[in-house]
Parts: sequence; structure tokens; C-alpha cells
Amino acid sequence: MLDDVDPFIGTAATDLPRAEGLAATWWWPKPQVGNTHPGATSPLGMVSACAYSGAYPTGYGRYAKNTEGVPEEMFDRMQASGFTHFQQSGTGAIRKYYNYVRVTPMVQPLDDLGQSWPLHDETAEPGYYAATLDTGIRSEITVGDKVAVHRYTFPRHSSARVVIDMSCGGLAIELGRTVPLRAQVESLGQGQAQGTVWMEGVPLSVFMEIDTPRWRQMLWYDRRLINGGTRLDFDSIRHTTLRPFGMLFMGPTLAGQTVEIRMGFSLRGHEQARRNLEKEAGGTESSAFDLVRSRTRARWGDHLDRVQVEGGTPARRTVLATSLYHSLIKPCFGDDESPFWPDSGPYAFDVCTMWDIYKTQLPLLSAIVPDRATDLLESLIRVCEEEGNFPIGYRMARGADRFFRQGSALAHTALADAHALGRDGLDWNWALVHMVDDLRRMYGEDFWEHGVVHPISHTLDLSFAHYATAKVARALNDRRLAEDLEERSRGWRNAFDPETGLLRDSEFYEGGKWNYSFRLLHDMRARIALAGGDTAFTRILDQFFGYGADPVTQPGRCPKPSEMAAGYALNRFEGLNNEPDMEAPWAYHYAGRPDRTAEVVNAALTWQFGTGRGGLPGNDDSGGLSSWYIWASLGLFPVAGQNLFLINSPAFRSAMIRTGEGEFVIETSGHRDSPIGVDGIDRTPPVQYVQAATLNGRPLEATHLSAADIHRGGRLQLTLGPEPSSWGRGIRPPSLSDSAAAP
Repeated sequence: MLDDVDPFIGTAATDLPRAEGLAATWWWPKPQVGNTHPGATSPLGMVSACAYSGAYPTGYGRYAKNTEGVPEEMFDRMQASGFTHFQQSGTGAIRKYYNYVRVTPMVQPLDDLGQSWPLHDETAEPGYYAATLDTGIRSEITVGDKVAVHRYTFPRHSSARVVIDMSCGGLAIELGRTVPLRAQVESLGQGQAQGTVWMEGVPLSVFMEIDTPRWRQMLWYDRRLINGGTRLDFDSIRHTTLRPFGMLFMGPTLAGQTVEIRMGFSLRGHEQARRNLEKEAGGTESSAFDLVRSRTRARWGDHLDRVQVEGGTPARRTVLATSLYHSLIKPCFGDDESPFWPDSGPYAFDVCTMWDIYKTQLPLLSAIVPDRATDLLESLIRVCEEEGNFPIGYRMARGADRFFRQGSALAHTALADAHALGRDGLDWNWALVHMVDDLRRMYGEDFWEHGVVHPISHTLDLSFAHYATAKVARALNDRRLAEDLEERSRGWRNAFDPETGLLRDSEFYEGGKWNYSFRLLHDMRARIALAGGDTAFTRILDQFFGYGADPVTQPGRCPKPSEMAAGYALNRFEGLNNEPDMEAPWAYHYAGRPDRTAEVVNAALTWQFGTGRGGLPGNDDSGGLSSWYIWASLGLFPVAGQNLFLINSPAFRSAMIRTGEGEFVIETSGHRDSPIGVDGIDRTPPVQYVQAATLNGRPLEATHLSAADIHRGGRLQLTLGPEPSSWGRGIRPPSLSDSAAAP
């Protein structure tokens, strides 16, 4: 899988073949760009590094801020003013854009710092990024978990330099700049320097080394060198008073001479930054760059090998491998690095789009990196303990700028799944205390008092979180609490209009009531009955997915409000351009129509993803979208919070997912590889319907498995065919009201 990864996928505006069939009826309301970056990353590591242009939202690329349609360009070329550290991945308007500590190799005067030069010959692979600036300097970057190593190959010059700008932060867009509140920069001599900048309440420290025995090192302020200066201190900085500052190393170079700069980062001061650098890049006589690159590549190889496939076209394998790569960039882990509490242990940040990743990415991490998934939950519990509530989004920043409009009580789903799987390492009684208390905060207070809250999607969130928490309480023998929580979890009914079978009118965070009406609730039996039964529910699902509808025209650049209003009025599936309805295709399972799920998912895999920079249909959202692609390709879908997976026809002849306990293998017979759109369109009907299934050699009539079935390892064998079958129509996935309905 490692060699199939293309980190450039998703870095440019969507460029996919024109969809046909069902996928042609889906409408894309959100930005048509993946918003990923090709920079150097380590699996779930703290540090990333990439070329910096100031563009939205990662600091890489050419695009201005965009919220709908085709993104507008800020620049007409790929360019960079240097190379920065800490980037978002696939997000939209996340408000924390990082891009700290810009490193710029130059052969120009310091006055030219901040100028951008065209980029040429970009290359990238997991853990490595390289490009040539128009100045002729070849720039290479690799990273470890907490370190970055830059290597620059200079032309012959009498006064080459490497400039570190400690004041850099954010983007070159309105309201996108980040200014340090305080700063300290110190030149230590002998090719060493250190600095700390307080960015949005977080002290980010860096310790750096450079091997240039004939070079001078100096501090600078406002693009002027400070001769003989060894330290700069800034006690109070405002946007209006900020002048750039930092340090530089300067001297002559021969043609082809390389200069290596090694940087250790920490959120707990210079000394810990130094120790981080020594741990990951020290103790060798060979190049630290080569050492860090090889170690990070090996880590990526190990992580990416945890999902393997056979069959499929080269394009599908590239998209799958890259999706797995994107799914393992965030969240970021800085063990023993919390700047907010003094204890050791995991500290996770960039849990940026929890309202997306809780459905797909967190179950993926739980399966293939279970230790890290447990660390994430421990970190979230500690955040709740320190700050008073489970975060809906958590970044490397302090203060009240946390997300809350998007969703409520989402961490509860991951905690319930972890407890059901018997995960060790967490104090579950203490976790339950926080889960229960968190249910009464924010929107939860209104839900507690009235059983319904607007935006109405929060009613679904809170009902589900009560159900998830009840499962943990019951397992811990707190029956009274469990019964109370379970009763309150039935409040999802208050969100629906029985006349339409849809959610009641309300405000919604992105999308509309149709996009949120097909959540995989904990009581789908009752939800389908509320809509009028299987036939009626399937009918409104068919309408939502565009069965029998005409193709639509997607929004272009700067779409008019009337164009967007007409699109929203279609009440149509967003086609993976956005994630509020990403689980909706599997709602058919609960109505006994897994054949419909197969048709929708196969259309999405074929028409919504591709290779190349424009290969994503919308924002990757920290891996939430990429994780959807992985599960859909494997023929599985996790129902977060219910310890449940739904089965569908996979995109590959066979696949294996290596879990913490074993290997779960999915094998097919009757499978025929169907080219993804970029490989040329296959006009023959796909073999996409499950005819029969066995689990570990025993017949399986149900369309679902427990998460434990997958995590402990086993073998799922699926017989596929070109026509729908009776498989899965009789036995439905479990619902809360099943026991009440039983004779």
C-alpha cells in the first residue's frame, strides 16, 4: 500500500469524469476541493511540514477561502514563500490554521523575505515532501512524530541563507492570520538556536540545529539584522504592532552544497524540544534527514499494511491507499506534551471534525490502531475533566473557541464502542461520570428539560448519546441510571414529523432536514414504522438518492444564491461532497433492501473518487471522507456507538484488515473488477449484489456483524451476482425496540 499512496490527491479543485446514472442526480452544495496538502507527515504524529503560500485552508496551494461551489484561486501558479509546520488536513473554515515557524532558504537579501517563488518538480510520499523553488534551491522536508528535518541544496552563492520566521502563523486570507501573543528567540551559538511563541494560549517551543561551520548566525527584527544580539523578548504583541522576527544562518555555498536544519518541537518548553530532537534525530553520524525519513517511512509502511486488498484496478488501489494515508494523519498525538495539565500521558489535538470522523474514522482507528484509539479517549476524558465538557472539536489552542453548533455529545459513541469491545486502560466508572455529566451541558440542558432541542439534529445526537451512555451504565451494573438514560434515548421521536416521515423543520448546520433524516438511529425499527413501514421508508429513500430523477448541474465558481437555493430544494443526497448524510446509503439495510445500498455505494465509489490532485468530491475533513471510502471499499460500514457493522458488496476481490486481535478477511466469489471512472468507463453492469454469505464457514443470513466479530478476526465470504437476491431481506440489524416487538 505504501507505494500506491499519492499525497497530492485532493489538493486541487475537484476534477472527476462527469457522473452517469444514479450519481448524476446528486447535488454538491459544499466546496468542490479536498483541501488536503502533500506535506510531510508521520502517522498520527504531532508535526507536519509543507510548502507555504498562505492559501486556504492548509497554507498550501492556490485557493482562497471557499464555502460552496468551485474554489476561487488566490494565485495563478504553485508558489511558496518558505516551508511551515503544523497544517490542517482536509478541513474547511476551522479557524485554527497554524503554519508556524516558517523556514525559508534564500539567495536574496533579507528584505525579500515573504516573497513567494514558483514551485517546480514537486514530489511527495508518506513522510517526505520536496520541491524546487524558482531561485534554484532544491528543498526537501521529512518529519518524525515531534521533529522536522529540512535539507536544502543550494546553487553556488557568496551569501546563501536559511531564515527562520518565528512570527509566522495562519493564512494570507482575511481573518486567517495568527499573531503570537508573546515570544522569545535565542541564539545559542555553534549552529544552535531556540524559541517559543505563545499562539492562542499555547506555548510552542522549537529547538534547532544546523551544520554550517563556516556560516554566521544572527537574530533579526523587522527584516533588519541584529549584530551581536543573542536574545529577543516580546511581552505583548498585537496585530497592529507585529513586525516579523526570527533568526538566520548565512554563508557561502558551492553548487550542489546541502544544508540540513533539524528542529525539535514541544508544547512544554525548550528543554523538552531539545530532548525530542535528540530522541528522534540524534545519536548518528549519518544524515539525520535520512534517518528520520527512513524511520517515518517504515512507520507508514507498518500502518498502511494494516489494510490490504487483492484485485481492483491501479486507480482503485491508489485511491484506497491514499484514503488510508489521509485517515492516519489526524488526530495529532503529542504524548506527554499537554500544555494545559502537568501530568504525563497522551495529549491529542486536531480532533477537528468530530461530527464527521466519529462515524467513520474513529471506528477505523479503533480497528487498526487500537492503542492510539484508547489514547484518544483517555485524552478526551482528561479534557472533560480539565475543561468541563467533552469537546466537539479540539485543536492546539486554548479558550472558548470550541465547536458546538455542529453536534452534541459525540464522544459518547466512541466510548460506548470501546467499552463493548472490552478495551483496557480506561477507568470506566470515571468515564461514565463524565459521560453522564456531559449530557446535561450545552444543548443537553434543554433536551433534559423538554426532550427536544433545536437545531433538531442535536435531538438525534443527544438521544443517541443517552443510548450509548446507557449501554455503559448497564454493563457497569448501574441499572437505575441505565433505565433512565435509555428512556430518555427514546426522545429521538420528538424530532420527527409522522406526517412526512422526515425531521421537523428546523435550522441545520449544513444541508437540510432530508440530509439528516436518515441517520442510523439506535431504534431503526421504530423509526421506519414512524415513516409508514418498509415500503414507505424505501420510497422516500429512493427519492432522496435520485432514483428516476434527471441529472443535475453542480454549482460552479461563485454560484448565485438563487442557484444554491434551487439545488437545496432538490432535497437530494450530497454525494460525499459533504458528510451529514454519509451513512444514509446503509439505511436501506434496515428496510430489508441491501440491494439498494449496493447500488448507491457502488455509484459513489465509481463516480465520486479518482486519482490526481482533483480526485476528491469535497473536503476530506480530517480523514472522515477518506475513512468512508475505506469502509465502503471493504464492504463494511461501522454504526458508531452500536458495536455494529453492516455488510455490503466490496470493491475488491479480497481484502484484509489487521485489527489489534487478529486479521479479518473479506473474500468474494463472482467478483468482477469494475474500473473507476478515471480508468475509463465500464459499461457492463457491475456485479454488486450479495447472493449469499458465510462467516467463518457458517451461513450468514443477516446483513450485519458485531464489531467484536471483526476485531477478533475471522473470514467473511460473499458470493456476488449481477442481480438482487433475497439475501438480507428477512433479518434486520438490531434496534432498541426489538425486544418489545418479540412475541
